[in-house]
Amino acid sequence: METLSLFDDTDLARVLAVVAHPDDMEYGGAAAVACWTARGVEVAYAVVTSGEAGIDSLAPERAKPLREREQREACARVGVTDLCFLGFPDGTVEYSLQLRRAIAAQVRRFRPDTVVTGGFRETWPGGVLNQADHVAVGRAVVDAVRDAGNRWVFPDLVGEGLEPWNGVQTVLAFGSPLSAHAVDVTEGFAAGVASLEAHAEYLAGLGDSAPVPAEMLGEMLGTTGRAVGVAHAVAVEVLRP
Repeated sequence: METLSLFDDTDLARVLAVVAHPDDMEYGGAAAVACWTARGVEVAYAVVTSGEAGIDSLAPERAKPLREREQREACARVGVTDLCFLGFPDGTVEYSLQLRRAIAAQVRRFRPDTVVTGGFRETWPGGVLNQADHVAVGRAVVDAVRDAGNRWVFPDLVGEGLEPWNGVQTVLAFGSPLSAHAVDVTEGFAAGVASLEAHAEYLAGLGDSAPVPAEMLGEMLGTTGRAVGVAHAVAVEVLRP
């Protein structure tokens, strides 16, 4: 943590967040989003699955609408109204051309300057193994950002009215073990906690392992914040397409 430096996010204008599951943005990323929307940055979310396999006590057909509803509320709490679910199967997402095409389409639709995703390396900081959907989605995000700018990759998208977009300047991966930067989320911390709290039924389904949002985020974002001299921050790996 002592090697982190603050990421300068003052020039962000349009941010597209692409993650694997409902709640993935809420472990720090949503606090950054709250800061950005508060100052007028336009933010959209594309969630690859609906998290339907995420509650052991609920069959997927019952969990899907619940998790989508909780994600809509989580977005509302940080000022995001542009949310779509891409419909890939929770728990079995594979890196594929189909996934790259779906993400590239969202990049072309929203035309962001910055794309955000979750950590997609094989482990989280500390060596804990990452989940397969996160790895597949993050890898596809990095490639889809380039695909979005190439007219001859997925050329059928042009026929759907989605012209190439080369305007993505930065990809941010939250929670990566290769993070060298951090985003100051002090002003958005309370909204970020509220955003995670919106996933109440999902968290309840975790039983005794469920985190208390304010405590977990306070510890995690507080530790990162101290490393860069602010109250709360989220670590990011910065990639330049």
